[in-house]
Amino acid sequence: MNKKIAITGATGLIGKKICELLQQRGDSIIILSRLIEKAKDIFPLAEKIVRFDYNANVFDKDLLETLSSCDAVIHLAGENIMARRWTPEHKRKIFESRINSTRYLVNAINKISNKPEVFICASAVGFYGNSETEVNENSPKGKGFLADVTEQWEKSSFDLEKANVRRVNIRTGMVLDKDGGALPKFLTPFKFFIGGPLGSGKQWLSWIHISDLANLFLFALDNKNVSGIMNGVSPNPVTMKEFAATLGNAMKRPSFFKVPEFVLKIILGEASETVIGGVKVIPQKALSLGFKFEYENLKTALYDLLK
Repeated sequence: MNKKIAITGATGLIGKKICELLQQRGDSIIILSRLIEKAKDIFPLAEKIVRFDYNANVFDKDLLETLSSCDAVIHLAGENIMARRWTPEHKRKIFESRINSTRYLVNAINKISNKPEVFICASAVGFYGNSETEVNENSPKGKGFLADVTEQWEKSSFDLEKANVRRVNIRTGMVLDKDGGALPKFLTPFKFFIGGPLGSGKQWLSWIHISDLANLFLFALDNKNVSGIMNGVSPNPVTMKEFAATLGNAMKRPSFFKVPEFVLKIILGEASETVIGGVKVIPQKALSLGFKFEYENLKTALYDLLK
Protein backbone atom coordinates (compact mmCIF):
# COMPACT_ATOMS: atom_id res chain seq x y z
CA MET A 1 0.00 0.00 0.00
CA ASN A 2 1.38 3.38 -1.02
CA LYS A 3 2.29 5.85 1.72
CA LYS A 4 2.08 9.61 2.11
CA ILE A 5 5.28 11.06 3.56
CA ALA A 6 6.05 14.60 4.69
CA ILE A 7 9.73 15.45 4.50
CA THR A 8 11.91 18.37 5.60
CA GLY A 9 15.36 18.98 4.14
CA ALA A 10 14.15 17.49 0.87
CA THR A 11 16.23 19.89 -1.23
CA GLY A 12 19.46 18.63 0.35
CA LEU A 13 21.70 15.79 -0.81
CA ILE A 14 20.07 13.02 1.24
CA GLY A 15 16.55 14.39 0.91
CA LYS A 16 16.62 14.42 -2.89
CA LYS A 17 17.73 10.80 -3.02
CA ILE A 18 15.09 9.66 -0.53
CA CYS A 19 12.35 11.51 -2.43
CA GLU A 20 13.54 9.96 -5.69
CA LEU A 21 13.23 6.45 -4.24
CA LEU A 22 9.86 7.17 -2.63
CA GLN A 23 8.39 8.47 -5.88
CA GLN A 24 9.86 5.57 -7.88
CA ARG A 25 7.90 3.11 -5.78
CA GLY A 26 4.67 5.11 -5.93
CA ASP A 27 4.60 6.90 -2.58
CA SER A 28 3.31 10.47 -2.33
CA ILE A 29 5.67 13.11 -0.97
CA ILE A 30 4.79 16.39 0.69
CA ILE A 31 7.70 18.81 0.94
CA LEU A 32 8.01 20.92 4.09
CA SER A 33 10.37 23.76 3.26
CA ARG A 34 11.28 27.41 3.73
CA LEU A 35 12.42 27.49 0.09
CA ILE A 36 9.07 27.13 -1.65
CA GLU A 37 10.15 28.10 -5.19
CA LYS A 38 13.30 25.96 -5.07
CA ALA A 39 11.25 23.00 -3.85
CA LYS A 40 8.75 23.49 -6.69
CA ASP A 41 11.58 23.42 -9.24
CA ILE A 42 13.16 20.27 -7.80
CA PHE A 43 9.94 18.38 -7.07
CA PRO A 44 7.36 19.19 -9.76
CA LEU A 45 5.56 15.90 -9.02
CA ALA A 46 5.26 16.43 -5.27
CA GLU A 47 1.70 16.16 -4.02
CA LYS A 48 2.08 19.38 -2.07
CA ILE A 49 4.68 21.89 -0.89
CA VAL A 50 4.05 23.43 2.52
CA ARG A 51 5.92 26.30 4.14
CA PHE A 52 7.94 25.12 7.13
CA ASP A 53 9.10 27.90 9.46
CA TYR A 54 10.24 26.48 12.76
CA ASN A 55 10.81 29.99 14.14
CA ALA A 56 7.11 30.81 13.90
CA ASN A 57 5.29 31.54 17.15
CA VAL A 58 2.17 29.66 16.05
CA PHE A 59 1.53 26.50 14.06
CA ASP A 60 0.45 27.09 10.50
CA LYS A 61 -2.98 25.56 9.83
CA ASP A 62 -1.78 24.10 6.53
CA LEU A 63 1.14 22.39 8.30
CA LEU A 64 -1.12 20.83 10.95
CA GLU A 65 -3.57 19.58 8.32
CA THR A 66 -0.69 18.16 6.30
CA LEU A 67 0.79 16.30 9.26
CA SER A 68 -2.67 14.91 10.07
CA SER A 69 -2.92 13.40 6.60
CA CYS A 70 0.52 11.75 6.55
CA ASP A 71 1.61 8.21 7.31
CA ALA A 72 5.13 9.32 8.17
CA VAL A 73 7.41 12.31 8.68
CA ILE A 74 11.09 12.30 7.68
CA HIS A 75 13.01 15.18 9.23
CA LEU A 76 16.36 16.02 7.60
CA ALA A 77 16.56 19.81 7.86
CA GLY A 78 19.67 21.34 9.43
CA GLU A 79 22.42 23.89 8.79
CA ASN A 80 25.41 22.53 6.85
CA ILE A 81 28.06 21.72 9.47
CA MET A 82 31.02 22.29 7.14
CA ALA A 83 29.66 25.30 5.25
CA ARG A 84 32.09 27.67 7.00
CA ARG A 85 34.32 28.06 10.06
CA TRP A 86 32.63 27.46 13.39
CA THR A 87 32.12 31.03 14.47
CA PRO A 88 29.80 31.52 17.46
CA GLU A 89 27.07 32.50 14.97
CA HIS A 90 27.53 29.41 12.81
CA LYS A 91 27.57 27.14 15.86
CA ARG A 92 24.32 28.74 16.99
CA LYS A 93 22.77 28.03 13.57
CA ILE A 94 24.00 24.43 13.63
CA PHE A 95 22.36 23.96 17.03
CA GLU A 96 19.10 25.83 16.47
CA SER A 97 18.42 24.49 12.97
CA ARG A 98 18.44 20.96 14.38
CA ILE A 99 17.05 21.21 17.90
CA ASN A 100 14.47 23.97 17.36
CA SER A 101 13.16 22.52 14.10
CA THR A 102 12.76 19.08 15.69
CA ARG A 103 10.97 20.50 18.72
CA TYR A 104 8.67 22.48 16.47
CA LEU A 105 7.72 19.41 14.43
CA VAL A 106 7.27 17.24 17.52
CA ASN A 107 5.06 19.86 19.18
CA ALA A 108 3.01 20.16 15.99
CA ILE A 109 2.51 16.38 15.85
CA ASN A 110 1.54 16.29 19.52
CA LYS A 111 -1.05 18.99 18.84
CA ILE A 112 -3.00 16.96 16.25
CA SER A 113 -5.25 13.99 17.01
CA ASN A 114 -4.56 11.99 13.82
CA LYS A 115 -0.81 11.49 14.11
CA PRO A 116 1.64 9.96 11.61
CA GLU A 117 2.68 6.40 12.44
CA VAL A 118 6.41 7.07 12.38
CA PHE A 119 8.83 9.98 12.75
CA ILE A 120 12.29 9.40 11.26
CA CYS A 121 14.85 12.02 12.22
CA ALA A 122 18.37 12.45 10.92
CA SER A 123 21.16 12.38 13.46
CA ALA A 124 24.94 11.98 13.27
CA VAL A 125 27.79 9.72 14.34
CA GLY A 126 29.24 12.89 15.86
CA PHE A 127 27.34 11.70 18.95
CA TYR A 128 30.24 9.34 19.71
CA GLY A 129 32.91 12.04 19.56
CA ASN A 130 36.40 10.99 18.47
CA SER A 131 37.47 7.48 19.41
CA GLU A 132 39.78 4.75 18.14
CA THR A 133 37.65 2.04 19.72
CA GLU A 134 34.71 0.47 17.89
CA VAL A 135 31.28 1.84 18.80
CA ASN A 136 27.67 0.83 18.13
CA GLU A 137 24.21 2.09 19.05
CA ASN A 138 24.72 1.11 22.69
CA SER A 139 27.95 3.08 23.11
CA PRO A 140 27.97 6.20 25.32
CA LYS A 141 28.08 9.81 24.18
CA GLY A 142 31.49 11.22 23.37
CA LYS A 143 32.94 14.69 23.92
CA GLY A 144 32.89 17.80 21.76
CA PHE A 145 30.53 20.31 20.20
CA LEU A 146 28.96 17.87 17.73
CA ALA A 147 28.42 15.25 20.43
CA ASP A 148 26.57 17.83 22.54
CA VAL A 149 24.47 19.02 19.60
CA THR A 150 23.57 15.49 18.54
CA GLU A 151 22.52 14.51 22.05
CA GLN A 152 20.09 17.43 22.27
CA TRP A 153 18.92 16.85 18.69
CA GLU A 154 17.89 13.30 19.48
CA LYS A 155 16.33 14.19 22.83
CA SER A 156 14.14 16.74 21.05
CA SER A 157 12.19 13.88 19.46
CA PHE A 158 11.77 11.67 22.54
CA ASP A 159 8.37 13.13 23.50
CA LEU A 160 6.79 11.39 20.51
CA GLU A 161 6.96 8.05 22.27
CA LYS A 162 4.39 9.27 24.81
CA ALA A 163 2.05 9.86 21.86
CA ASN A 164 2.63 6.32 20.53
CA VAL A 165 4.46 7.57 17.44
CA ARG A 166 7.29 5.25 16.42
CA ARG A 167 10.55 7.20 16.47
CA VAL A 168 13.78 6.42 14.60
CA ASN A 169 16.97 8.50 14.83
CA ILE A 170 19.49 7.60 12.12
CA ARG A 171 23.05 8.58 12.99
CA THR A 172 24.67 9.14 9.62
CA GLY A 173 28.37 9.04 8.88
CA MET A 174 30.18 10.58 5.91
CA VAL A 175 27.78 10.27 2.99
CA LEU A 176 29.43 9.48 -0.34
CA ASP A 177 27.82 10.90 -3.47
CA LYS A 178 29.40 12.29 -6.62
CA ASP A 179 27.04 15.27 -6.71
CA GLY A 180 27.65 16.69 -3.24
CA GLY A 181 28.84 16.23 0.31
CA ALA A 182 32.45 15.38 1.12
CA LEU A 183 33.46 13.32 -1.92
CA PRO A 184 33.72 16.13 -4.53
CA LYS A 185 35.98 18.05 -2.11
CA PHE A 186 38.30 15.04 -1.91
CA LEU A 187 38.30 14.60 -5.69
CA THR A 188 39.75 18.01 -6.57
CA PRO A 189 43.31 17.54 -5.22
CA PHE A 190 43.45 14.01 -6.64
CA LYS A 191 42.58 15.34 -10.09
CA PHE A 192 45.70 17.51 -9.88
CA PHE A 193 47.87 14.62 -8.61
CA ILE A 194 48.22 16.13 -5.10
CA GLY A 195 45.71 13.99 -3.21
CA GLY A 196 46.34 12.24 0.07
CA PRO A 197 45.12 11.72 3.63
CA LEU A 198 44.09 14.56 5.92
CA GLY A 199 45.81 14.79 9.29
CA SER A 200 47.54 11.71 10.69
CA GLY A 201 45.74 9.31 8.36
CA LYS A 202 45.10 7.00 11.31
CA GLN A 203 41.68 8.43 12.19
CA TRP A 204 38.62 6.36 11.33
CA LEU A 205 36.09 7.29 8.65
CA SER A 206 32.61 5.86 9.04
CA TRP A 207 31.14 6.28 5.57
CA ILE A 208 28.05 5.21 3.62
CA HIS A 209 27.03 5.26 -0.05
CA ILE A 210 24.13 7.68 -0.69
CA SER A 211 21.95 4.88 -2.11
CA ASP A 212 22.44 2.68 0.95
CA LEU A 213 21.59 5.55 3.28
CA ALA A 214 18.42 6.44 1.38
CA ASN A 215 17.38 2.79 1.37
CA LEU A 216 18.07 2.59 5.10
CA PHE A 217 15.58 5.44 5.66
CA LEU A 218 13.01 3.51 3.61
CA PHE A 219 13.82 0.36 5.60
CA ALA A 220 13.10 2.27 8.82
CA LEU A 221 9.92 3.66 7.28
CA ASP A 222 8.55 0.26 6.24
CA ASN A 223 9.55 -1.92 9.19
CA LYS A 224 7.61 -1.47 12.41
CA ASN A 225 10.26 -3.32 14.39
CA VAL A 226 12.75 -0.50 13.72
CA SER A 227 12.76 2.12 16.47
CA GLY A 228 15.16 4.25 18.47
CA ILE A 229 18.77 4.86 17.48
CA MET A 230 20.20 3.32 14.31
CA ASN A 231 23.64 3.96 12.82
CA GLY A 232 23.60 4.93 9.15
CA VAL A 233 27.08 3.79 8.12
CA SER A 234 28.70 1.01 6.10
CA PRO A 235 29.66 -2.18 7.98
CA ASN A 236 33.29 -1.56 6.95
CA PRO A 237 34.74 1.74 8.21
CA VAL A 238 38.25 2.63 7.04
CA THR A 239 41.10 4.82 8.21
CA MET A 240 41.73 8.12 6.45
CA LYS A 241 44.90 6.62 4.96
CA GLU A 242 42.92 3.67 3.56
CA PHE A 243 40.28 6.04 2.20
CA ALA A 244 42.87 8.15 0.38
CA ALA A 245 44.62 5.08 -1.05
CA THR A 246 41.36 3.55 -2.28
CA LEU A 247 40.26 6.84 -3.84
CA GLY A 248 43.66 7.24 -5.48
CA ASN A 249 43.44 3.75 -6.97
CA ALA A 250 39.92 4.42 -8.25
CA MET A 251 41.11 7.62 -9.94
CA LYS A 252 44.50 6.20 -10.99
CA ARG A 253 46.24 8.93 -9.02
CA PRO A 254 48.87 8.96 -6.24
CA SER A 255 47.70 9.37 -2.64
CA PHE A 256 50.79 10.32 -0.64
CA PHE A 257 50.39 14.12 -0.31
CA LYS A 258 49.37 14.47 3.34
CA VAL A 259 47.73 17.61 4.71
CA PRO A 260 49.18 18.18 8.22
CA GLU A 261 46.87 18.70 11.19
CA PHE A 262 48.14 22.24 11.86
CA VAL A 263 47.16 23.31 8.33
CA LEU A 264 43.63 21.94 8.82
CA LYS A 265 43.36 23.80 12.13
CA ILE A 266 44.41 27.05 10.45
CA ILE A 267 41.92 26.60 7.59
CA LEU A 268 38.96 25.15 9.49
CA GLY A 269 39.48 26.31 13.06
CA GLU A 270 37.40 24.34 15.59
CA ALA A 271 35.60 22.56 12.73
CA SER A 272 38.85 20.71 12.02
CA GLU A 273 37.82 18.23 14.74
CA THR A 274 35.51 16.65 12.16
CA VAL A 275 38.44 15.62 9.92
CA ILE A 276 41.37 15.36 12.34
CA GLY A 277 39.41 13.05 14.61
CA GLY A 278 37.21 10.12 13.72
CA VAL A 279 35.28 7.20 15.07
CA LYS A 280 34.87 3.55 14.07
CA VAL A 281 31.09 3.08 13.93
CA ILE A 282 29.35 -0.24 13.28
CA PRO A 283 25.69 -0.40 12.07
CA GLN A 284 24.84 -3.16 14.52
CA LYS A 285 21.08 -2.55 14.59
CA ALA A 286 20.68 -2.37 10.80
CA LEU A 287 22.60 -5.62 10.39
CA SER A 288 20.72 -7.42 13.17
CA LEU A 289 17.37 -6.38 11.65
CA GLY A 290 18.34 -7.74 8.25
CA PHE A 291 19.13 -4.61 6.23
CA LYS A 292 21.21 -5.48 3.17
CA PHE A 293 23.93 -3.02 2.17
CA GLU A 294 24.53 -2.85 -1.57
CA TYR A 295 27.91 -1.16 -1.06
CA GLU A 296 29.56 -2.83 1.91
CA ASN A 297 33.15 -1.96 1.02
CA LEU A 298 34.69 1.35 0.02
CA LYS A 299 36.21 0.15 -3.26
CA THR A 300 32.83 -0.97 -4.61
CA ALA A 301 31.20 2.29 -3.49
CA LEU A 302 33.83 4.55 -5.05
CA TYR A 303 33.98 2.66 -8.33
CA ASP A 304 30.20 2.97 -8.60
CA LEU A 305 30.20 6.71 -7.87
CA LEU A 306 33.15 7.51 -10.14
CA LYS A 307 32.14 5.43 -13.16
